[in-house]
Amino acid sequence: MNVSCECQNVVFKTPLAKPLALYICHCHQCKRQSSSAFGASAIFPRFPLPCPEFLAVYTRPTASGHTVNCYFCKTCGTRLIHSTPGKSVVSVKGGCIEGLDWKMAKHIWVKRAMVPIPEGAEVLEEEPDYDPYICRTTDLLENGKMDAGAA
Repeated sequence: MNVSCECQNVVFKTPLAKPLALYICHCHQCKRQSSSAFGASAIFPRFPLPCPEFLAVYTRPTASGHTVNCYFCKTCGTRLIHSTPGKSVVSVKGGCIEGLDWKMAKHIWVKRAMVPIPEGAEVLEEEPDYDPYICRTTDLLENGKMDAGAA
């Protein structure tokens, strides 16, 4: 999948043809970061940071006690990637990705939602502690039992 910031200084392809998961997050941090009613995050296996010369980082604590590195374009300020040290996955900001299948999205932190959640959407009151699909797929990729194109 093609990813780019607003000014096109940062352009890259995701390591898989589709994300392991797609979350529409209604937490306070995502609302502030996106300047909107929610944020969108596509989850991919960790990959090398693209175009590091064009990226800056803002590091912040999370509600769960972790630290998250928030990478954004130095020129236009578009937030592109979130990465938590020690985790095997990263979050690519959904609005920067061409061709996402939004029907697969899970809505999280819905207890803080400012807009109606689509009928039939999968919802969680807060964030998932554990997503078995992500854990299983990441394990298979890391152990060479699954081709990245098949995930």
